Amino acid sequence: MNVGRCVFAERGYDGTSVEEIASRAGVSKPVVYEHFGGKEGLYRAVIEREMERLQAAIVGAIQEGRWRERIERGVLALLTYVEDDTDGFIILAHGQVPGEEGTYSTILNRVTAQVSYLLALAFNHRGLDEDAATLYGQALVGTVSNTALWWLDERTPDKHSVARHIANLCWNGLRGLEALPHVAPDDQADPAYQADPAEHSEKDE
Repeated sequence: MNVGRCVFAERGYDGTSVEEIASRAGVSKPVVYEHFGGKEGLYRAVIEREMERLQAAIVGAIQEGRWRERIERGVLALLTYVEDDTDGFIILAHGQVPGEEGTYSTILNRVTAQVSYLLALAFNHRGLDEDAATLYGQALVGTVSNTALWWLDERTPDKHSVARHIANLCWNGLRGLEALPHVAPDDQADPAYQADPAEHSEKDE
């Protein structure tokens, strides 16, 4: 499975052959077919293992602690996986089991469900609309996941700095949530808002 993960990450599903996997693993082709039924079976097994590892790492990181710490640990868990298991992340981010939806979107949906559940508890405690927790969960996970895709190639700044910055953005946004968010006025209603939104925001506060 480790050899298969490496080859799939290098060549993609279509560019990978059972012959190459067997050769690199030092086994015969029948061994691969016997254990996995062929290339697709091995690919599914690799993806399922990587999905379980990444989901467990992220969900485990956000279960306890202060909210800002949870965000930072969740980001750090994802980036650590990207750093230590790059091949696995490449397969999850860019690969897809034939005939099924993208694997990265699948795991993000699972993590989003967990994040939304935790946010709903916090919203209820603060007197906010817990029905909006799913929306905020989508926004938070989307921010983190897209940053991870960017960091896969950049690797700078370091993962700890990225985690702190993302936590800074997300936490300060969550901490300042309005119970009933208002729509910004349009240009005709308040031309000054378009000219200097930062100043307008300060006046609102």
